[in-house]
Amino acid sequence: MELETMLGILNRLSSSKTPLWGKMNAQEMVEHLSDMLMMSRGTGNFTIDVDAETIARRQQFLLSDKEMAKNITVPFTKDIIELRHDELELALDEFTEEWMNFTEYYENNPSASVIHPYYGALDFNLWLKMHDKHFMHHFKQFGLIE
Repeated sequence: MELETMLGILNRLSSSKTPLWGKMNAQEMVEHLSDMLMMSRGTGNFTIDVDAETIARRQQFLLSDKEMAKNITVPFTKDIIELRHDELELALDEFTEEWMNFTEYYENNPSASVIHPYYGALDFNLWLKMHDKHFMHHFKQFGLIE
């Protein structure tokens, strides 16, 4: 997905928008997406807690057309999210910057593989698949797309 398309979708979001499921508010969701972009270029210290067979199945899921389940929980996310920004607009600015950082990182490091604690070591193409699935999941969560 292109940045302009994602921003077009995210610009329909308001701080008062409530999710169709889950606990995050709009700004928490946008900052969460930025967190995943940071993770995808190696920010943070994450480890894989499952065997290679499980990772292989999970990576096959990334390559499939299946959607992420509503209310999915993963052990590496926090129950309480501390906001980094004073308002949604600043979180959207951070998202834009982090998307550009993500694409630039892989332009400069095309053979890089970075750990995702649930999906294992992902290269650029698998990170794109993960982000696409993950973003769609949250865009649907807030009724921004069907």
